[in-house]
Amino acid sequence: MLAKRAGEPDLTRLSALAVGAIPPETPPMFTPKWKKEAQHLVKGARKFVNYKRDLLKPERVAEIESRRTDLLSAISSKDRAKVDEASKQIRLVCENALPKEPPLGWFEENVEVMFVAIVIALGLRAYYLQPFRIPTGSMQPTLNGIIGKPLKRDQWPNFAQRLVEQVLRGRSYVYVENDRDRHIAITQAGGLDIKDIQYWHFFSRAEIRFSDAEPIRLPAPTNPCSEIGLGAATNYAVRNGALIPKGMVLCEGTIDSGDLVLVDKFSYNFRKPKRGEVFVFNTIDIEGIQKRSGEQGAGSHYIKRLCGVPGDTLSIQSPNLLVDGKIAQEFGIQRVIHGEGVYSINPNGYGLASTAEPLHKGKRLPQYLAKEGATLALAATARPGMREYAALGDNTGNSLDSRYWGPVKEFNLVGPALFSLWPITTGHWGFIH
Repeated sequence: MLAKRAGEPDLTRLSALAVGAIPPETPPMFTPKWKKEAQHLVKGARKFVNYKRDLLKPERVAEIESRRTDLLSAISSKDRAKVDEASKQIRLVCENALPKEPPLGWFEENVEVMFVAIVIALGLRAYYLQPFRIPTGSMQPTLNGIIGKPLKRDQWPNFAQRLVEQVLRGRSYVYVENDRDRHIAITQAGGLDIKDIQYWHFFSRAEIRFSDAEPIRLPAPTNPCSEIGLGAATNYAVRNGALIPKGMVLCEGTIDSGDLVLVDKFSYNFRKPKRGEVFVFNTIDIEGIQKRSGEQGAGSHYIKRLCGVPGDTLSIQSPNLLVDGKIAQEFGIQRVIHGEGVYSINPNGYGLASTAEPLHKGKRLPQYLAKEGATLALAATARPGMREYAALGDNTGNSLDSRYWGPVKEFNLVGPALFSLWPITTGHWGFIH
């Protein structure tokens, strides 16, 4: 073994110090700050090489290792001036080891921030919380759908008040006037071609299709628009050969936005759905909805109260909803049964479905709870995803629900409605019960 010359650093010891095999001679609590910083720099340079080795050229790796050795030698000599110089050199080598990228401009930085925010929002929406706008009044008074009220233009408040109402309660003031004579197109079934469509995949709008002009898209779905002028216009068209004359008002009044709720998409992965809670489900493969609602019902989402779970047998003895022959006792269901206060919107509680069975392509559609003694049995034993649930609206007199089109399959469930987020002045803001 060759003897170490006087004044030369002990490289074996230095290497051992670098990997932590030999503890420093001075206890850490008494080690000077400059020495601690130099030792951290040695370790940092080693990590830099390990992390970036696939990007570093061989000569750069060799240079960094050489500078590390110099710094270890300076630390061993306890010469602070040498340590400072060696630290400076190893920093320069590491900083210039990789090609420098030009700094991002303001536009690139903002795009990057927006992209990250969008990714986070999409992740939350996909796995945890999804916003859902209620389009119809089937859950009133628990939750509001889109509501139309007639109001003449000369009775509208000033612009400032309308702006405040838009922010606080989602109220829009709308006026749509037909600009020339038009004839509404006639469907194959012989009715006027007016239907709800999905607009930008988020908004539901009524669209009037004409035989002699481009369609007119109204600012809300058909039902609320019918309350503020569309109903009168269609009645006139029925009496006058589908004509909508120039100057006829199609909509005039207010449109209150439906409640914006957050749906918990996470809980059903860890617990079973509970009878009595408000929940959201998609309508995929629910034929009764699609045949009754057409394009609007296919692949959309509904919000109802979960009134039956797998194994239940439901029946109705107005005003009561019976589960296995006994009156359901859940809080949300009981409010509808008693019909008190704001729930007097349905003074008879739960009622049977209309006995008028609608037609689809000449065939009558089945209904499930339309007659006294009718029952709806929900499958409890089925292959994964096929167990059955029942969905009923709190506004039972104006709700297309399981009484008409039957059970909801397990694979359709999205999650419980968690929180009513907006508008904030309707009395619904907060957790949903």
